[in-house]
Amino acid sequence: MTEINSPPAARVAASALYVIVWPALLLVLGGDARWLEGWLFSGWLVGVYATVTVWMHVNDPALMAERRRSASKSPGRAEQQDRRLVLLLFLGFVVWIVLMPLDARRFGWAPPLPWPVRASGAAVLLLSAFFLFRAFHDNTFLSGVTRVQSERKQHVVTTGVYAFVRHPMYLGMVLMFTGAPLLLGSGAGLVVAAALTLLLAFRITREERLLGDELEGYEDYRRQVRYRLVPRVW
Repeated sequence: MTEINSPPAARVAASALYVIVWPALLLVLGGDARWLEGWLFSGWLVGVYATVTVWMHVNDPALMAERRRSASKSPGRAEQQDRRLVLLLFLGFVVWIVLMPLDARRFGWAPPLPWPVRASGAAVLLLSAFFLFRAFHDNTFLSGVTRVQSERKQHVVTTGVYAFVRHPMYLGMVLMFTGAPLLLGSGAGLVVAAALTLLLAFRITREERLLGDELEGYEDYRRQVRYRLVPRVW
């Protein structure tokens, strides 16, 4: 039985298990129940995932259905290629989650970061949470794979955070990848974050090529909102 056809209770249980695995893994690998920064990031991770999921369930079930569809339906060729990128991003995320506690807490490979740097990491995570939530809030077409949803009459979204940058969800992810290792004090996490950011940038270029070719009005949107990810940079 695929997730999209599973009973609601089973979907909720699967989602809860999925999100709990990552903070649990981080804390176990850290090996210290008194690791405050680890608990803070774990709470952030669970909080953001739960907030976005509950919001979609209550306010945008069509978006939730699209996210499930993209995770279960047999893809076309373009979607298959995009899913390879998604798989690489997922594997990079796993490496990132594993390395940070080993580096910052269990083995101490990196020198401790001063508290102002760690505090800046917490601030970056708050900014990340804002962009991640608002990306889902403002764009009902935020699919898990790159495709034009003609069956839902997809149109270009230009309001909210999409008036700021063209890919606010990816901006939120980059801020997460950067803010967490700053908070936790992991140099290895920052190295992996740089690699994941480059992979996201590559996905953005592919996504924009497809949207420019297939989604009416996207080229006008690109001229209106000049920056893909970081204002005045790229």
